Amino acid sequence: MAESGTLSRSVLADEVKDRLLQDILAGRYPPHSRIVETTVARELGISQAPVREALRGLEATGVVEILPFRGARVRRPTTEELLEAITIRAELEALGARLAVPRLSDSDLDDLLAHGEHLRRAADTGDAHALAIADASFHGRIIRASGNATLVRLWQSLEPFSRTYITAAIPGVDVDWTAALHWPILDALRARDTGGVVHALREHFRKAASKIDAGWSDGEPPGAA
Repeated sequence: MAESGTLSRSVLADEVKDRLLQDILAGRYPPHSRIVETTVARELGISQAPVREALRGLEATGVVEILPFRGARVRRPTTEELLEAITIRAELEALGARLAVPRLSDSDLDDLLAHGEHLRRAADTGDAHALAIADASFHGRIIRASGNATLVRLWQSLEPFSRTYITAAIPGVDVDWTAALHWPILDALRARDTGGVVHALREHFRKAASKIDAGWSDGEPPGAA
């Protein structure tokens, strides 16, 4: 990744943010690990300025925290934070479904069903990282199908936080269970049943919240600082 005169710093910072988010998702930067600005800049062959801006963007979404004199590190959110994020996502996605389903084209539906197949394949291969990406892509596709740009922006402000932690970071995540949460949503989409999709989404998030409430630890790992 190299800087050029045609690529603004803010656009480059967005690319760096996406790259770092993928690295966090893939486990290269686990919770509580440091992200060293100079190291990232050197690896990507860019200056530190867009890396610094990218880290600030991740801080704004709650994915990292930047501490004075200690730099950036990946956050491990509390159970309360995760449950708050799920509550908001459930409401946003229910609204998205109410707007999206009545206006779904055949192409839209085919695309959503294809995302469902990506979820199934990730579960079949036991690939939690691929499942996390497919999960976020599926939900994002429903939101985009709403045709409401404001809703898309609001959802995107929560999506990185949720994708990184809710979907992938719980130790021993059950990929089959996670994938199966989506089958009722897909069934209702096939039927173009707006109320059914909304109900299935709410059940999806209710079950996810219960899983997090039961399985997420708020404690710091040994040696974390």
